[in-house]
Amino acid sequence: MTAYRVGLAGARRGGGIVRAMANHPQCEIATLCDINTESLEALGKELNVPDDRLFTEFDDFVNADFNVAVIATPIDFHAEQSIAAMESGKHVLCEQTMAYSIEDCRNVIDAAKKTGMTYMMAENYSFYHCVLEWKKAIEAGRLGKIYHAEGEYIHEIVDLLVDPQTGERCWRYPRAPIWYCGHSLGPLLFMMQDRVVRATGATPGRNMYPDEESVSFLDMETGLFLTEKGAVIKILASQTVKRYRKGGGYLTWYSLYGTKGFVESGRDPQDRGLEWLEDEDTKEGGARYVPTPFSDPDAPPEAKLGGHGTGEYYMVQHFINALNEGTRPAFNAVQAAEVTVPGLLAHESAMKGGEWVDVPQFRW
Repeated sequence: MTAYRVGLAGARRGGGIVRAMANHPQCEIATLCDINTESLEALGKELNVPDDRLFTEFDDFVNADFNVAVIATPIDFHAEQSIAAMESGKHVLCEQTMAYSIEDCRNVIDAAKKTGMTYMMAENYSFYHCVLEWKKAIEAGRLGKIYHAEGEYIHEIVDLLVDPQTGERCWRYPRAPIWYCGHSLGPLLFMMQDRVVRATGATPGRNMYPDEESVSFLDMETGLFLTEKGAVIKILASQTVKRYRKGGGYLTWYSLYGTKGFVESGRDPQDRGLEWLEDEDTKEGGARYVPTPFSDPDAPPEAKLGGHGTGEYYMVQHFINALNEGTRPAFNAVQAAEVTVPGLLAHESAMKGGEWVDVPQFRW
């Protein structure tokens, strides 16, 4: 029986999420919204959504007949549209990041509290197979106390900052690299069950694109974060770096050090990572090479339809389970702010020479 009628705003960016939802037995894709009519009509045809449920205006979309809104529009609109959806009686699954300001993050939290609707930031990398397996290992105590972790998200997207054909600035153009730290900081905090309390940042500036004025063209930004449990987290982010992997796409990497060992992923989804655990390995034998796949090898075939390995499949399952059980999901409004705000402050710190700043603590 269908329990959730799903509406998607953002046909291109949200296609993966909504395809994963289309294959969930409790979901029906009820309506779509996008300002690009070609993308809107193509996805509508693919998902069998009638023409009268295709909208180009968000105000018309948000008042339509559905009860779960997927927000996958440019990040500038995330807070405003998430709030509007919750105020109209919709649960929200919103693409990351949550917002571009601390005030907007607070506003989303307040709206979730006021309306009683469920909000979840769609941090799909946290549902990669290797991340879920490491989370189990940490919860079982196999790594001991985590005291240091690192994450990198290296994704050269210069063509998505400025259109190479028209020279037009695209919606990502104002975005500082470390603002988009959800895919790196998010999985680490998810595994560690921790939050950031202090932040600093650094950048080498614009060496590759010295004539570009936007902070989006900074070569890299590094964020250094202190957590409530006393750990240190280092995040590296870039949108312009000339480092590529075969086949194209992003480079994502994680490592965690605990009192009883360490784990780290490969530098490519196909690479093996490294692992050494005190209760299983010896100093003489050293670290073991282990698979660190993004996709669950035992998942059903439809699990890959959403994309990002099986990340979107398990993320959607987690969200729907939270709705069914009436519980707050991972990356609820508070946790989404806890992932988003440290990146905003690390960038501010980098622009001021790297001073340490306190991170606001959000509670519910």
